[in-house]
Amino acid sequence: MIKRLLILLLVVEVLGVLAVAAALRSLLPPGWPAPVTVLAAVAGGVLVLLLVRMSIAANNFRISWRARSVPAVIHALDPIKAARLFLHEFASTMLTSSWHMLRPIGLQLQPQARGLPVLLIHGYGCNSGYWRPLSAHLRASGISHYGIDLEPPGADIDDFAPQVQAAVEHLCAVTGSAQVIILAHSMGGLVARAWLRRHGAARVARVITLGTPHHGTVLADLGPGRNAVQMRCGSAWLGALAASETAVDANLQRNLFCSIYSVHDNIVAPQDSSALPGARNLVFGAIGHVALGRHPEIVRCALAEIVSTQHGDFV
Repeated sequence: MIKRLLILLLVVEVLGVLAVAAALRSLLPPGWPAPVTVLAAVAGGVLVLLLVRMSIAANNFRISWRARSVPAVIHALDPIKAARLFLHEFASTMLTSSWHMLRPIGLQLQPQARGLPVLLIHGYGCNSGYWRPLSAHLRASGISHYGIDLEPPGADIDDFAPQVQAAVEHLCAVTGSAQVIILAHSMGGLVARAWLRRHGAARVARVITLGTPHHGTVLADLGPGRNAVQMRCGSAWLGALAASETAVDANLQRNLFCSIYSVHDNIVAPQDSSALPGARNLVFGAIGHVALGRHPEIVRCALAEIVSTQHGDFV
C-alpha cells in the first residue's frame, strides 16, 4: 500500500512541476529559444518542488528543536555541522521516499550465509525499501535478511505483531536458524517490543533499534493512524507496554536491546525518548531520523552490533 501511495504522490509532484513550469514559461522572455525556455521552466518547477519538500523537512526540525532534550556538549552543532545535518537528512528523505521505497527488498538469502539471519522492520509510513542502503552492506557481509512490509500503514501497533511472528518463523525455516536478529527503525522498534510481549524472546538473539521513540514523540501528534496515537508522549499504550515488560522482567528482556539514536533526530523529540532503560544505548549526533538507515556511522555501528551478536559477545 505504501508503494502505491508513493507512486500516487510522485504523480502529483510531477503534475505540480509541469503546472509550475507552464506558468513560468509564460513569464520568460519571448525571445529565448524554445528548448532553453522549456528547460528553464522545468528547472523552475523542479526547484519549487524541492523548496516545498525542503520546507516540510525544515518544519520537522523546528518542531523537534522546540521539544528537544539537551544534548551533551560533545554533540554541540556549529553552523557548518547544522547545515550538513539538514542537507543529509533532506537528501535521505528524498532518496527514501522517491526511490528506495519504490523497491521493497523482501527476502534476501545469501548463498553462503554467515551467522544468524536479520529481520528488518521499517518505521511509520515506510516499507522495506527503506532498508535498501543497509541491505547492500548485509549482502556484502554474507548475512541473509528479510525486510517485511507492515500493513495496513495506520494500524494498531499490536496488529503488526502477528506479521512479525510469521516473518520470524519464515526466516528461521528458510535459513535453518533457531533465532534471528531484529534490526528496526523508528516505530519498528515498538513493533518488535509488542511482538516480544505477545510471543516471548525464544526466537530472537538481539533487537537493535534505530531512532525508536520508546517513550513517544511530539511529532506523533501530527500523524494519522492508530499507531501515531500510540506513539504520542505519555500514551496509555506506551505505558502498558513498559508495564508489561516490568511484569515479565524488564531487565532480562531489555538486555536483548541495543538502542542507537541521534540527539539531533528531527522526528523523535525529545530525542532522549530513544534511551531505553536496561538496554545498551548508543548515542550519536548530527544525524537526522531518516538518515539513520544509511548514514555511514550508523551503518557501521549496526553492523558491529550484528556481528558481535553472531559471535555471542555483545554487552
